[in-house]
This record gives sequence, structure tokens and C-alpha cells, in this order.
Amino acid sequence: TEQAVAAAGGIIGGILLFVLLGITAYLLWKKFCRLFSYEKLINPIKTTNANAIFQDQANSEIQLKSTSRSRSVPFIIPPTLHGRDWIHLTNEQVQEDRDPYMTPESGPRSSFHSLAGAYVVGTINPDLYKFPEDKSETEFPDGNIGRLWFSIEYEQESERLLVSLIKVRKLQPPADSCSPFVKIYLLPDERSYLQSKTKRKTLNPQFDENFVFQVSSKMLLQRTLKFLVYHVDKQKKHHLLGQVIFPLKNEALTEDNKLVIWRDLEKENLEPPSEHGDIQFSLSYNDYLGRLTVVVLRARGLKLQEESPAVGVYVKVSLMNHNKFIKSKKTAALLGTPNPVYNETFSFKADQTELDTASLSLSVLQSIKGEKTHLLGRVVVGPFMYTRGKELEHWNEMISKPKELVKRWHALCHST
Repeated sequence: TEQAVAAAGGIIGGILLFVLLGITAYLLWKKFCRLFSYEKLINPIKTTNANAIFQDQANSEIQLKSTSRSRSVPFIIPPTLHGRDWIHLTNEQVQEDRDPYMTPESGPRSSFHSLAGAYVVGTINPDLYKFPEDKSETEFPDGNIGRLWFSIEYEQESERLLVSLIKVRKLQPPADSCSPFVKIYLLPDERSYLQSKTKRKTLNPQFDENFVFQVSSKMLLQRTLKFLVYHVDKQKKHHLLGQVIFPLKNEALTEDNKLVIWRDLEKENLEPPSEHGDIQFSLSYNDYLGRLTVVVLRARGLKLQEESPAVGVYVKVSLMNHNKFIKSKKTAALLGTPNPVYNETFSFKADQTELDTASLSLSVLQSIKGEKTHLLGRVVVGPFMYTRGKELEHWNEMISKPKELVKRWHALCHST
């Protein structure tokens, strides 16, 4: 009996050993099949000729259909790229020597990035990603006397207007050397101002200075910033190089909205104001659209009947034809200043055939609450039928320069 038991144990042990050997052989065969399939999949990348790539792709597709990786999608080169020399794929030959199970390098990778890393089919055009060039420091119009950069911001809680004087470029001084500085006014107050430091011997001063004006939110849009740029000569005399006038009424000033602005310097009108004051405006005529445009810029030296914050001064622009009223438009009323700044634009329909009989009347009016409106002065521009002198010259220059803004000062008269 003992011999029978020993024989039965030997048979059972042999059967178990045979089963283990069979399982081991099956696992080794499966692993070999996987490795063979992977080598076939990456094999087409080794070629650098486009025609060889197409041929190997077809072979790999047939082989993949007969294996367990039937879900793999082959990479097909677009017809537009046929015949290209795929030299860039040599970089992939280095990668295929790595362990296929190696963890990829860390870092974010998009789907586009993965595709570009596997198949380099071209290069990025850098011109498509250039930022727009800032031409404010390179393009200066003819006759330019300088350009000024500044920024503004308004704090609602403290009611403070923050003005940063940044820089000035391309100054035109009366002498070879230039030592500029800037005075900043908040109009209509012309008695007080803030002043920058003087920059020695430079036509392109960099200031980077901050200034603060205290002004209520109710009066803010009635105010205008005025920058005067001066040059100091060797005798310590001050020479005005130019000015910038910037009304605040058209700007959305908030603490979260810091505006960086540049403006070209203008020459100040050094002539004394006329008896009833002067007005500056621009004219432009678009012959294609049949549109007459008037930009009311500013007035100076007005003889107000009463100087108080309750006094409003506005400009009424009227289009006439054969001395018959056609249409009128008004600016906003600015309070308590003999030197208001408007910068408001108005357009009128006017056929080109009507320019010989049409005219524009600009009237500066003062209004006091509860009282009758008072005329401070008036000017008419138009053809020879109605005007002479500067008013006629302004009209004719507008016609000779279509679509251009022609700017001039005019003396106000008190005739009705």
C-alpha cells in the first residue's frame, strides 16, 4: 500500500509540474507577440523618404489588422505634403531607442503639442505672433514740435485726480541745448499749478512724476488738464515750447481704469484776445458723403456778465443756406470760466453744390439759471457771398483739402 501511495503522489506531482510549465510557456509567447507588434508599429518612422513612409504605412496597416491592436489609427500624411523631404523625423529616431514604458517628461502638454512632437510637418511663422508696433514714438507729422505722454486716474472716495507725467519726445527748442520742465494746470483755475523737475540738456526728457489734484466728482467732468512745456536757457529765462489741452469730460475715469494718453504739443496763441474773445474750431468737408464737420475746440478771453459757478457758457453751431436757418446744434455748457475747452464734434448734411450758398454761424452764449441767455460773441464762416478775411480763408482751405481737419482761431464779434 505504501508503494501505491508513493506512485500516486509522483503522478500527481508530475501533472502539476507539466501544467506550470505550460502556463509559463503561454505567458512567454504572449509577451513575445506584444513586443513583435510594437516593433512593427514604430518601424515606419525609421525611414526619411516620403515614398518609403507611404509604403511602410501600408504594410504596417495590414500587419495591425491581423494582431490584437486593431484599434490603432495610422498617421496619414496629407497629399499637400507629398514629396517633401522628412528630415525633421530624424529627431524621432533618437526617441525610439528609449524604453517604450518610460514615464514622459513632466509638464503640461496639449493635444496639439503631442502631435507636433511626433510629426514635425513645418515651422511656425513668427510674423503671425508679433504684437502691434507702437508707432507713437516713431511717426511724427510734419511741423511737429514735440509729443507728451501722461496718465490719469480718479479716486472716488478721496476725490483725488492722480496725474502721472511720463515723458516728452522730439522737442524743438529755440537753441541747441534744451532743459525742459512742465507746468500742469487744472482749468478753469489758472492761478495755481503743479510743476515738474527740470531735466538738463535733453530733447527727450523722461519725467515719471506723479501729481495730485483735489476735485469733487460733480465738478470733475467740467475740468480740463493743461500742460505747458518750458525750456530754461542759460540766463534762467523760461521759453514756452508748446502746450497740451485735455478736457476730462469725455473720459471714463475710475480707480480701475488708468488711462495712458499721448498728445502732440501745440503752439500757444500768444496774441492778446480780441475785444469780445476768440474761438478756435476745425472745419472738414467730405465730398463723397456730402458731410460738413465742425469741431468746436475752445474759447478764450470771454467777457462774462457774471463770473460764478452758476454761469454756463456754451457754443451754438448753426448751418445756414441763403441766410435761411437749416439746422443747429449745441455744445455742453461749461461753468464759470472765460476760457472754456469743449472738443465737441458736429456734422451737417450739405451737398457740394450748396457750398457756394451755405455758411456756418458759431455763437458763444452765456446762460444764468432763471435769467435770459446772453450773447457773448459770434463768428460766421462761409463763401465770398457772406465773409471776408480769415473767415473766408478758413472756408476756402476746407474746400481745397477735402476730408482734412483745418483748424483756426477766430475773433468774436458782438453783431447780431
